[in-house]
Amino acid sequence: MARITLTPEAERTPEEQAVCAEAVAGLRGRVPAPMIAWLRNPELARRGQRLGELLRYQTSLEPRLSELAILVTARFWDSHYEWTAHKREGLKAGMDPAVIEAIAARREPVLRDETERAILAVATSLLQTRRVPEALYRRGVAALGERGMVELVGLLGYYSFVAMTLNTFELGLPDAFAPELGVD
Repeated sequence: MARITLTPEAERTPEEQAVCAEAVAGLRGRVPAPMIAWLRNPELARRGQRLGELLRYQTSLEPRLSELAILVTARFWDSHYEWTAHKREGLKAGMDPAVIEAIAARREPVLRDETERAILAVATSLLQTRRVPEALYRRGVAALGERGMVELVGLLGYYSFVAMTLNTFELGLPDAFAPELGVD
């Protein structure tokens, strides 16, 4: 059961109403789940939602690459709601189901190209060690360009923020419990 719920529309402050309207009018077309908590600070909700919209829909990374990075992040944080939502999006974007299964099982997936391998390696290194060694950094830039590396780091940071929000406030559970991630 969620620890925090979306304030009923009739009870929202004008700031909360405006932020929700912006989200619904944006590229997502709805209030994203972590915004339920973020609305306790409407400006945080506004900026968080807009950053997420940028990172999700307006980067140089094609959707299957973004979804790969998001799924690695969701798995790292064992974020069931994030995993459930982005597993679906990853499949729609053309990710190999075997790759998704391997990430869920914490096994090394067989990836189709160097770009996917660089994303996985950078994401794994940054999430697990909090660093990207020089050789791996150069490999990431070679595969993604500098802009792509900046966007990848942004995705990893943003979706870590999302996962921490979802996990802390238990948003989306139990409906979005992902059995393949196991029990936290």
